[in-house]
Amino acid sequence: MVRNKKFAKGLKICCSITLLLLIIVLVTAVVLFLTILKPKQPKITTQEVNLEYIKFFPLPFLLNVTLGITVTIDNPNYGSFKYGNSTAYVTYHGDLVAEAPIEADEIPARGRRDISTTVEVIGDRLVSNRYFWADHDAGSFNFSSSSTLHGKAKVLKVLKMKVTTHNTCDITVFFLAQNVSSVCKYRVHY
Repeated sequence: MVRNKKFAKGLKICCSITLLLLIIVLVTAVVLFLTILKPKQPKITTQEVNLEYIKFFPLPFLLNVTLGITVTIDNPNYGSFKYGNSTAYVTYHGDLVAEAPIEADEIPARGRRDISTTVEVIGDRLVSNRYFWADHDAGSFNFSSSSTLHGKAKVLKVLKMKVTTHNTCDITVFFLAQNVSSVCKYRVHY
């Protein structure tokens, strides 16, 4: 009987210590996940937009514009970000004037990747827009580009989370000076 009481008391102490250690490990894991391992937004920045080619043909009126775009994606997370094939769209005052493919890739944990693509603007769609001649006389064309990347973020190769990033850029092409300026914004949904 005395032996059973000692055994029961020892079992209670062992279970209490095990429960206490389990709570400490669980609290530590939650704190780590909410601070260090918490998924952060990948930073998407447009490094450069180059005017690779622009040519006007007055008679018959034709316009060819090719833009070279380099976008950098910084992944500040402790896990990789893998995304599938996508498409970047370029619009001119609401009209779609160009599309560029974005190939699937994976950005390693705390890594960065440059994505370069060439966009050939469809001149017929540009010229047929009602704002074209006013912008032509002003010496610049205002474009907007947008792209969406659907992917998965992996944390410690165990936790997988669906992530969608949206990137929009306002691009101004100064065709007389033959240069480009751009301002980009991004947002991420989990």
